[in-house]
Amino acid sequence: MTQATDAAAAARALFTALSDHPPAGLWSAPGRVNLIGEHTDYNDGFVLPFAIDHRTYAVVGIRDDDRIRVASTLAEAPVDVPLDVLDRLFPSVGSPVVAQWAAYPLGVAWALRQAATAGGRTTPATGVDIAIASDVPVGAGLSSSAAIEGAVASALNDVWGRGLDPVALARIGRRAENEAVGAPTGIMDQMASMLGRPDAAILIDCRSLHTEVVDLGLDAADLVLVVIDTRVSHAHATGGYRDRREACERGAAAMGVAALRDLTVDDLARAERAMDATTFRRVRHIVTEDQRVLDTVRTLREQGPTAIGPLLDASHASMRDDFEISTPELDMAVEAARAAGAIGARMTGGGFGGAAIALTPRDRVDEVELAVASTFDEAGFAPAHVFTVVPSDGARRDE
Repeated sequence: MTQATDAAAAARALFTALSDHPPAGLWSAPGRVNLIGEHTDYNDGFVLPFAIDHRTYAVVGIRDDDRIRVASTLAEAPVDVPLDVLDRLFPSVGSPVVAQWAAYPLGVAWALRQAATAGGRTTPATGVDIAIASDVPVGAGLSSSAAIEGAVASALNDVWGRGLDPVALARIGRRAENEAVGAPTGIMDQMASMLGRPDAAILIDCRSLHTEVVDLGLDAADLVLVVIDTRVSHAHATGGYRDRREACERGAAAMGVAALRDLTVDDLARAERAMDATTFRRVRHIVTEDQRVLDTVRTLREQGPTAIGPLLDASHASMRDDFEISTPELDMAVEAARAAGAIGARMTGGGFGGAAIALTPRDRVDEVELAVASTFDEAGFAPAHVFTVVPSDGARRDE
């Protein structure tokens, strides 16, 4: 079996062990890789992610009471609560009174009910059992959390008859992550997970939520996207991510703009005079990264994927030097991949660990994997997990 069928089968088996009720269906949503555009999303900027062929599966069944019970193959025991106490599970932002893994699916249910109340609709009282399994690596910067949110939101949207579109469900997932879990992320991950297309990335304007499908053309160019998971785990709810976001807010305030999206590269000289050196470096990364996203889209459309390597390389240098979110393992992964023949490479995700990506000719993939293994071994690092990903479909109902 493939990894995907393994995960789907694991979700079905877990549901059988969890529930006495028949399943209503199987839903899934993918993780994502961000091709370029890091930390620009919560600055109202531009991002260019794509959904990957690693997915989270949720089997959902309708109960005959008003309880919601969630179980995961990554947790020892299910969590079972009445629907009408969901509001009390999240008394303040980021302070759930349940295990953190359960805050993701329960946070989605909470956010859906909140949206129903705000819209003047009657909130469904149908209880549900939810069994979750995934083959999206956790802590690798591939947005395993958005995959959970997308799968559960898609399932509850159907079984509760909400009729929300994918963008609205992405907003539900972001609210769950921001307010229930307490991770101050933007909406890129959820949008990518909901809207993915095969062999394409999604250009997202994170202010308007306007999206455009951008053909990648990897197959035609005989290119592969290699993921190098350093196995250095990170967590968005920790302080480094929050510190970077606060620095961006300080920078925007110093420049008198609503968000850093409103600045251009031409504004950087004035910005350097208006703020301290650290805040300026954070601002410079966001402003130049926004421009790199737009340049990457233009280059893909005019010249194809073989020409975007320098933009990926420049993005990594900016995250390493200006935003300071890389790690020695990520830097080494990027350098080793380039030396072994990758066209371009960069860390991807929130940083402080996780994964790098390398755009690689298909006939150089083995060399990249060997180079990473050798350099990590020489440095005394734990072995990296190296694998390829394929741009794929977004959230869907599978059964």
